[in-house]
Amino acid sequence: MRGGGRVLTSNLPLSGARLWESLMAYAAIGATPKGGCNRQALTDLDAQARALLQREAEAAGATLTADRFGNMVLTRPGRDASRAPVAVGSHLDTQPTGGKFDGVLGVLAGLEILRALHEAGVETEAPIALVNWTNEEGARFSPPMMGSGGAMGIFSEAEVLAKTDSAGARFGAEIARIGWAGAADPTALQSLAAYFELHIEQGPVLEREGLDLGIVTHALAQHWFDITVTGEDSHGGSAMAGRRDAMMAASELALAIERAALDAGARATIGRLALHPDSRNVVPGRAWFSLDTRHDDETLLAALATRLRAEAAGIAARRGVAIDIADFWVSPATPFDAALAQRLRDAARARGIAHRDMPTAIGHDAVYVARRLPAVMLFCPCHGGISHNEAESITPAWAEAGLLVLADAVLATAGIAKD
Repeated sequence: MRGGGRVLTSNLPLSGARLWESLMAYAAIGATPKGGCNRQALTDLDAQARALLQREAEAAGATLTADRFGNMVLTRPGRDASRAPVAVGSHLDTQPTGGKFDGVLGVLAGLEILRALHEAGVETEAPIALVNWTNEEGARFSPPMMGSGGAMGIFSEAEVLAKTDSAGARFGAEIARIGWAGAADPTALQSLAAYFELHIEQGPVLEREGLDLGIVTHALAQHWFDITVTGEDSHGGSAMAGRRDAMMAASELALAIERAALDAGARATIGRLALHPDSRNVVPGRAWFSLDTRHDDETLLAALATRLRAEAAGIAARRGVAIDIADFWVSPATPFDAALAQRLRDAARARGIAHRDMPTAIGHDAVYVARRLPAVMLFCPCHGGISHNEAESITPAWAEAGLLVLADAVLATAGIAKD
């Protein structure tokens, strides 16, 4: 199984067809009428998918450990028990109108590696761990990536367990309710030897360029805000002149944000908006909206925030409103491990799979993991770059290319035990 000094998996029974069958089986858990998947974190459907993963990984010789965040770690032992595990994984939770592949592709590719090793009776030097991180999406409980962020010490355990959803259900209580509140210390995951994550690109670059894989070298910096515009309620029949209309001020600020982001080469998204008193014939006295900004360069991202505050001050003065801009979440630019990225490139080249280096503008569990230990990501294309959408789509060939390169790199890192 060695060629050119690098572990090859070509004679392992890795099955792209079986991976695709698994993807479709998990997509049925929370399937939506439009062909997507609604399997939000810590719901009964999440518990159902977790139980299936446990059964299938245990059948492939892995042993389950669950931590206090509900992170699942399914470990196949290696010959050298003193070595830290080489991990592969992603997440099973989805958006409310999510697709079939976001997150679950990385988990099930890891499962396929375990299955192939088990069927072939191949022993690795280091253990291999398959990880399903809790609440990557942040759809039900915000912010996203709580399981990995808590495990890597980005969030405190108390903070994560106390988070509530829109109905007031508490994160810690919901883990217990669905039966996945483990006893293990989540910070033990900081001692992993390495972490690999296969994910759909969630962008159009690979498909547009006719490439099969992307080697992810780094993650963009992110800065999220909560913005509140406070004016004055008034009757919808009142004269326009003199109004302190929070919505109109928020609209002007939104357009200023768009101009500033385009000027800086950044990305800016207003994803949520709420008005008060939320009545058809009342001029809103308060408008609240979220803002997500991202950039390769942390300095330019900070400059964008400075410009945002200056634009807000000018709008507030002209319109007679108050604008409060509060920091919600900051994530620095994060490099992935260069040696692991090279291992993925070597595997792609050896298999003749067209690929390129690229960044990720999207947060993933691997980004938090990379702050504490060697980690890397591998992207496969998705049609039209569409994700977080029921129309999310990939091909079996793309999934298989990702599986093969992922397996080569994981086993090159864990090592194949020699007789």
